[in-house]
Amino acid sequence: MTEATLARARAGDGQAFRALTDPHRRELQLHCYRILGSMQDAEDLVQETLLAAWRSLAAFEGRASVRSWLYQIATNRCLNALRDRSRRPREVPTMADVPPPTRRTEPMWLEPYPDALLESIPDESPEPAAHYEARESVELAFIAALQHLPPRQRAAVVLSDVLGFRTAEIAATLDTSEASVKGALQRARETLRDRLPAADRDRAPQPNSVSERQLVGRFADAVHDGDVDAMVALLTDDALVTMPPLPLEYQGREAISAFLRHREEQRGAPLRLLPTRANTQPAFGCYLPDEQAGIARPTGLFVLTLEGDAIAAITWFADTRLLRHFGLPPTLRP
Repeated sequence: MTEATLARARAGDGQAFRALTDPHRRELQLHCYRILGSMQDAEDLVQETLLAAWRSLAAFEGRASVRSWLYQIATNRCLNALRDRSRRPREVPTMADVPPPTRRTEPMWLEPYPDALLESIPDESPEPAAHYEARESVELAFIAALQHLPPRQRAAVVLSDVLGFRTAEIAATLDTSEASVKGALQRARETLRDRLPAADRDRAPQPNSVSERQLVGRFADAVHDGDVDAMVALLTDDALVTMPPLPLEYQGREAISAFLRHREEQRGAPLRLLPTRANTQPAFGCYLPDEQAGIARPTGLFVLTLEGDAIAAITWFADTRLLRHFGLPPTLRP
C-alpha cells in the first residue's frame, strides 16, 4: 500500500480501493468460511466487508495494515451473521427410512471448500505464532470442530491459532479485554482437543501422492461397481459417516455397511463419480443414472478423510448446488 493509493481511494477512486483490497479478498473469504462453515455465506460476508470498508475508509487512520483492518471488519460481520442465524433457525432436512444411526447429534451447518480457491491465495503460510499448519487449518475435521464453539471463541481461536494475531489485536477486534481473549482461547482449545483427531494418529497421505491416488481410486472403483464390501474393506475400524446438516452419524464398519447397503438399494443403481478436491482432501461429485432421460443427475458430493492407508471418514453433502462451486457439470451424458 502506498499513501498515494490510500489518498486516491479516500477521494472516491474505486480502482485505487480495489488495489488496496483485492489482494486480500480470497483470504478474507477463507477466514469467513472458517468461522461460518459455509462457502456461500463467506462470499456474502466478504461483499459486506468490502462495502463496509469502502464506506468507512475516511475513518481508517493507517495505524494498522489494510489487511488487519479488513480482518477486523470481516470478523465482526461474521459474528453479526452468527447472531442473526441463531435468531432464525434453519429447517433441518430429514432422511426417511434409514438404518438406526450409531448416534444422533445436533444439526451442523457445514459446506465443503473447493481446493481450486485455495490455489488463488498468494501465501497461506501461517504466522510464527499460529498453532495450526495451513493444511490442517482447512481440513474438514477442523472446520467442523470450529462450528461447535461459541461464536466469539470461534473468532478468537481462528485469529490467534490460525492467523497468528497477537492477543492485543484480537482484543481490539472483538472489543474486549486481553484477559477475556485469553480465557476464550483456553476454553476453545480444550474443546478442539476433544473434537479433533488424536495427534498421534496415522497421518493422511500427501495430497495427490501415489498412495493417496491408489487408495482413493480403489474406493471410487468400489462405488462405481456398487460393491459395498469393497468400500467397507477400505475403512478404518472406527470410521465415521456424517451428512451435515442431518443429525445422524454412522460409526464402525458394521453400521456403515448397513447404511451403504440401504442407500444402494434405495438408488437402484451405482453412482457415477467425478473427482475433485475439497478442504485439501479428495472428494467426488456424485451422479445417479436416469435411464429414461439418458443422463445422470447430480445427487450430492462427498469428501474423504484419509488416515494412513485407510479411509477414516466420509462426509456426504446432499445439496447439489454445491457442485457448481467445484466446476462440476449439472448432468452427465453416457
